[in-house]
Amino acid sequence: MSDRARAIVGVVVMSALLVLYFALTGMRAVALLASGTPLAIAMGLALLVLPLIGAWALGRELLFGARSTALIDRLDGEGGLPDDLGEAGPTGKADREIADAVFPRYREAAEAAPEDWRAWTRLGIAYEAAADRTRARAAIRKAIRLERDEISG
Repeated sequence: MSDRARAIVGVVVMSALLVLYFALTGMRAVALLASGTPLAIAMGLALLVLPLIGAWALGRELLFGARSTALIDRLDGEGGLPDDLGEAGPTGKADREIADAVFPRYREAAEAAPEDWRAWTRLGIAYEAAADRTRARAAIRKAIRLERDEISG
């Protein structure tokens, strides 16, 4: 099974478990609301809100995953993926020292072309290889916005 297939299976399994948790929590919330006591009603309302927030967050993450994968696949199809981040190790991650060494080039490219989704996607990949997940996600989000603007406008 490929790494991508394993990742998809993992996402599906975790999402299904989370949806099951939301359903069970929702059933408990309805039971508390039906009890009629003020404290139980307050707890039931809280239990209804939490799964809604969780479902929103799950949907947002799944959408981000789908959009970022499509963007990376498109860049790969154009032959534009970074090829100097080093070979992936046994964990599937790039060599951090190599990624840190070439990272400035990708940052400079994104700064030089702030409206180019390709540059921001490569920067996001470089951030991920350099183990800066927060900035990687921010760069990929910007790339998604830029690519969407390019398509619509």
